[in-house]
Amino acid sequence: MTPDAHTPDGVRLQKVLAAAGYGSRRACEQLIVDGRVTVDGRRVELGTRVDPATAVVHVDGVRLQLDDTKVTIALHKPAGVVSSMHDEQGRPDLSQYAAERDERLFHVGRLDEQTEGLLLLTNDGELAHRLTHPSYEIPKTYVATVRGQVPRSLGRALLDGVELEDGPARADRFTVLETLPTESVVEIELHEGRNRIVRRMLEHVGHPVTRLVRTRFGNVRLGRLKPGHTRVVEGTELGTLMSSVDL
Repeated sequence: MTPDAHTPDGVRLQKVLAAAGYGSRRACEQLIVDGRVTVDGRRVELGTRVDPATAVVHVDGVRLQLDDTKVTIALHKPAGVVSSMHDEQGRPDLSQYAAERDERLFHVGRLDEQTEGLLLLTNDGELAHRLTHPSYEIPKTYVATVRGQVPRSLGRALLDGVELEDGPARADRFTVLETLPTESVVEIELHEGRNRIVRRMLEHVGHPVTRLVRTRFGNVRLGRLKPGHTRVVEGTELGTLMSSVDL
């Protein structure tokens, strides 16, 4: 047993793992025996007890959120809603989607008023800070409807980078999903978070955006979540998100 990771009056680690959804206590004991569990960065042995309020537990490198006061929510933000918990101009804002929650939530980054799609709300300040910090380079994926037929050369231009008024911008991935007579549907992934960056990049190359939807933030996907609806991000999905920013 690793003494520094052991809290004598804590909860048995296999009980904590089982409560987090990792199977029966016997199955969780095997995870510990196999060396797949760390506490505060150290591999531990069977018999370890932890304080769920303070222990940092990972299984196969994925963080367990043991603090049940912390919550992270995925919202499908509709167009026409501003990314603010309270808009002084009286426009529709995010407060309506947190009205039934007891926690004081705030948004992770923002989407411009007319952009739809995935926006995270949380009361975990450290997670929010890291997810929006440029050093972690969290990838974000968007599906954009743009004017005109997109040529094959456009993808290479965006991957190489374009020069905007506030500096260069580069896509990490670009795919043409559909080409119609007067418009195209494209998917673009990038890790930058500058204001209206996707719209500005596509307009710069001659294909203004008519509709923009964010479909992924890190490992969290919009999926079939309908506009104006929310769901709790939890389990391995949350753990993977936390691990991506070294939590």
